[in-house]
Amino acid sequence: MHVRLPFAEDNRQWLNTVGKSSVTWIGGKAYWELPRNWFNSFVNRALDRYGKLYVIQPYREQEKCARKCMEATGHDCNCSCMGRNHGAGANGGWFEVSDTFATRWHEKEIACRLMVSKSSQKPDWHFEDLI
Repeated sequence: MHVRLPFAEDNRQWLNTVGKSSVTWIGGKAYWELPRNWFNSFVNRALDRYGKLYVIQPYREQEKCARKCMEATGHDCNCSCMGRNHGAGANGGWFEVSDTFATRWHEKEIACRLMVSKSSQKPDWHFEDLI
């Protein structure tokens, strides 16, 4: 996991309280490297310290549909595809779990979420400050 923080003299010391091993500074790219299994703990502590943070991570959208929808001839669609696959036919790319459920994954993308502490009264900083 790669982490960028607003500058503070105690960043290394603070990060080392998140988990049991120590963090590594990657100076040429200006980020901290933390073990992936620290993610939840890091997010909780960062929200306490900063009030908000951006999480940027790989993301693959999963579509859910059913053969009944894909092979439909009418206009009424009640599944999560919201009509996108309605009547289009079961033309491959779908993993059919059963007659009533099929799924497929899209290409990997990058997702960015702004997470804000519910009790956030911390000093304001901007994503651009970390780039």
